[in-house]
Amino acid sequence: MKYRKLGKSGLSVSEMALGNWITHGAQVDDRTAQACVDAALDAGITTFDTADVYSETRAETVLGSSLKGIRRDSIELCTKVFHPTGSGPNDRGLSRKHIMEGCDASLRRLQTDYIDVYYAHRFDPDVSLEETFRAFSDLVRQGKVLYIGVSEWTAEQIKHGAALARELHVPFAASQPQYSMLWRVIEGEVIQACEREGIGQVVWSPMAQGILSGKYAPGKPVPEGSRASAEAGAPFFNRLAGQWLQQEVLGAVGRIRPLAEESGLTMPQLALAWVLQNPQVSSAIIGASRPEQVQENVKAAGVRLDAEVMRQIDLILSGIAEFDPSKTG
Repeated sequence: MKYRKLGKSGLSVSEMALGNWITHGAQVDDRTAQACVDAALDAGITTFDTADVYSETRAETVLGSSLKGIRRDSIELCTKVFHPTGSGPNDRGLSRKHIMEGCDASLRRLQTDYIDVYYAHRFDPDVSLEETFRAFSDLVRQGKVLYIGVSEWTAEQIKHGAALARELHVPFAASQPQYSMLWRVIEGEVIQACEREGIGQVVWSPMAQGILSGKYAPGKPVPEGSRASAEAGAPFFNRLAGQWLQQEVLGAVGRIRPLAEESGLTMPQLALAWVLQNPQVSSAIIGASRPEQVQENVKAAGVRLDAEVMRQIDLILSGIAEFDPSKTG
């Protein structure tokens, strides 16, 4: 495993982070979840990503149990707040009440005293940024949170948040956007805004919801039990994956396979190595339903792709990859 600084902060994170969206507490049983976490630790992964809303809070509970007994200062534990975690009017959003109560609930579920990176899971247009960042500031002062991040915020939202963070002396260090060969919307504006502010990218879905794994073939049904299958994936995940289940896209992905083979990589390894070529990416989040997936995917850490391979990927995906920055979030 290799490690990178999170933006211009002093925090080091592993080039690959283990995330547990749609796996822990849902797709996989607790025993398998433990095996995946153990495989990640054995491979040198130190960064673990979850959210209060994943599997209706169960994902945090499972991750906390799986990490029990691990020396706390040897890992970076990250979670998020925003989406509904209950039926009450204050059980969602980025109000001071929900942030403070949500953080305490996450700490209990994760069985920890502090969160390394606490993300605003989405932008909240109904709450002032000042209220949100003052709450984050208080959590930092209380020692419950070390760094603040945002997920799927636009460049303009990040710019305003960073200005408040400076004013309130909040360590705003991370942006967590979707990013892959197929989804490149952050390249137009978000990357530049974050670079100016010293904010690092911790990217999710680097394999485009599994489409870049090469397991989905043109003209063939979605493999039973795969993440894009209706019975396995969460509804939101299925909508994301569904946008790529087209003949043109799957055919292009198939044409990338020889590039992976020539580079001595599997398709998932190539997809991960591709996002890590971007110097603004601090870490790529991988999911796993089996420990063997972790063991294989971490082999992409530290890989440098040939410039010609990068150029060929761009040519193959020309007109297919999404670049429109207005689709952020």
